[in-house]
Order: sequence, then structure tokens, then C-alpha cells
Amino acid sequence: MAPLSTWWFLRRLKSRVWVTKRILRALKLFLPMTRDVVRGDFRPVPWSAFAMMALALAYLVMPFDLIPDFLMLIGIIDDVLIVGWLLNRIDQRLEGYRVWRSADPGMAPS
Repeated sequence: MAPLSTWWFLRRLKSRVWVTKRILRALKLFLPMTRDVVRGDFRPVPWSAFAMMALALAYLVMPFDLIPDFLMLIGIIDDVLIVGWLLNRIDQRLEGYRVWRSADPGMAPS
């Protein structure tokens, strides 16, 4: 039974690669976007992206979760799922920054 569940999990994970790419893209762009917002180079400020990042960080460090972390694997999986979902939403909010960054001749597009 274990090989079948492992195969199913790997197949499911492979079908969700786009989510992982969006999460990594959000993490990669968030700090440069923050720097450009603080400098005043990029406007309008995507406040929802900042709020979601604060919520994701707070969820990771808060001692209480939907499923407590002392329930080892299940507690950690709930953290990964919720923070991953928030990072996926952050990536959607950064579309304006990606367009601005690719249009700016002084910036190298990522």
C-alpha cells in the first residue's frame, strides 16, 4: 500500500508544480519590491501584498494554529498549506510590480 500512496503523492505534487513556482516567484520578488516601495520608486503600493506577508509570517511564529504544531506532521503540514496559499495570493498581487520592473530599462527582468 505504501508504494501506491507514494506514487499518488508524487503524481499529485507534479501536477501542482505551478503553485510551487508561484510561491518561489513571490518570495523572490517581495524583497526587491519592498526596497523599491521604500525608496519611492514604485507606486501604487500593493498594501494587500504587505498585509498577506505579515499574516503569513505571523501564522508561522504564533504559538496557536488551526492544527497545533505538537501534532508533528499534521501540524507542520497545516503551516505549509496556509503559508503557501498566502504566498500564492501574494504572487497575484505582485503582477503590477512585475510589469513595472520589466518595463524599467534600468532593471534586469527576472
